Amino acid sequence: MATSNPAFSRNPAFNAPGALATTKTLSEDDLQQMYNAPSAGAQDTDRMTYEDTIAKTALCFAVLVVAAVVGWMLTPAVPALPMIGAIVGLVLGLVNTFKKEPSPGLIVGYAAAEGLFVGGISFIFEQMWGGVVVQAVLATLVVVGVTLALFKSGKIRASKKATKVFLIAMVGYLVFSLINVGMMVFGGTSGAFGMRSQDIPGTSIPFGVVIGLLAVVMAAYSLVLDFDFIQRGVTNRAPRKFAWSGAFGIMVTVVWLYVELLRLFAILRD
Repeated sequence: MATSNPAFSRNPAFNAPGALATTKTLSEDDLQQMYNAPSAGAQDTDRMTYEDTIAKTALCFAVLVVAAVVGWMLTPAVPALPMIGAIVGLVLGLVNTFKKEPSPGLIVGYAAAEGLFVGGISFIFEQMWGGVVVQAVLATLVVVGVTLALFKSGKIRASKKATKVFLIAMVGYLVFSLINVGMMVFGGTSGAFGMRSQDIPGTSIPFGVVIGLLAVVMAAYSLVLDFDFIQRGVTNRAPRKFAWSGAFGIMVTVVWLYVELLRLFAILRD
C-alpha cells in the first residue's frame, strides 16, 4: 500500500518492489570503521566548540606573549612603546567590542598591541619594584585557575543580579580611574599611582590596595561572564566564528587582571 507521506512517496527507496530486501547490511568491519572514524569537529559542523575556542584562545595568548617579549626588550630604547601599545590596543578593543561579528585579524592585532603594552609596562615596573612581575604572573594564573575550577564545578555562576552589581561597580571604577588620571596629569595629587598611593584616613592602608582588591574581584567575575558566554555558545550551537569572541573576551579580562595585580603588588611594596 502506497504511503500518504509525499516525502516518502517521491523516494524510490520506499516504493520500489523489494527495496527493503535489497538494502545493504553493514558488516562488522563497516561498523568498526564507522566507530573508529574521528568525530565531527568545528570545521565539519561550522559550529562553536570548546576545543576550537581553546585553540583560538591559545593562539591569541601566544601572539600576546611574543609581543610582550618584544615590548620588554624594546622599551629601554623606545620608552613610548608601552603607551603606543596601550592606545592601539584600546582602539582595537573598542572596535572588536562593538562589531556585530568577530574579526580574527583585528582580534589578533589587539593581542599584539596589548602584548607590547604588557611587556613594556612590566619592564618599567620590574626596574622600579624588582620581583613584582613574577608575583603578578603567578597571581594571575592562580586567579584564572581557581575561577575556572569553581565555574566548571558549578559552584559559581553568572546571574542577573550579580551582573547588575558588576556593571554598577565597573562604572564607578571607570569614573574613579578617569578622575585619578586627570589629577595625576594636572598635578592634583602626588605619588606614583595618584590617589591610589594615598593612605585611607585614619589608617596606614593605601587607598590603592582596597581599589586593587575590588578590581581583582571584578576581573574574576568578568572571567565568569566569559566562561558563561562560551558555554552558552557551545550549548546553543553558535556559529564557529564566535569562538573568536570567546577568545577575545578572555584575553581582555586576563590582561586587565594582570595589570591590576601588577599595580597592587607595586603599591604593597611601597
